Amino acid sequence: MKLSGGCHCGTVRFSAEVDTDQTLLDCNCSICSQTGFLHVIVPHKDFVLEQGDGDLTSYRFGTGQAEHLFCRHCGIKSFYQPRSHPDCWSVNFHCLDQGHGWTPQIVTFDGRNWEQAAAQIP
Repeated sequence: MKLSGGCHCGTVRFSAEVDTDQTLLDCNCSICSQTGFLHVIVPHKDFVLEQGDGDLTSYRFGTGQAEHLFCRHCGIKSFYQPRSHPDCWSVNFHCLDQGHGWTPQIVTFDGRNWEQAAAQIP
């Protein structure tokens, strides 16, 4: 399914071809739980940043492997480069445009114990 989305102020916009059979991850790590991020995994080849490349700011913490990208105007992280899927972007389901009609299955991911939880990802 082709979906689009972006940040709150509309400066960052993207489109993505999404596998709607995937189960979304609801992670409890410090940053995901505080921002309400619900992970849609999208291969890099299926993601297009339509606008706002120069308006993204990067934040790394912990191992520094994940690159969290925020709109420098409104502060929303609509997608980022996760360490768990180096060939994919993780898109926030909550940042997809309304009206797409996709009701995904959601599972919890124990990001507070990342290494053990990542070993369980198929």
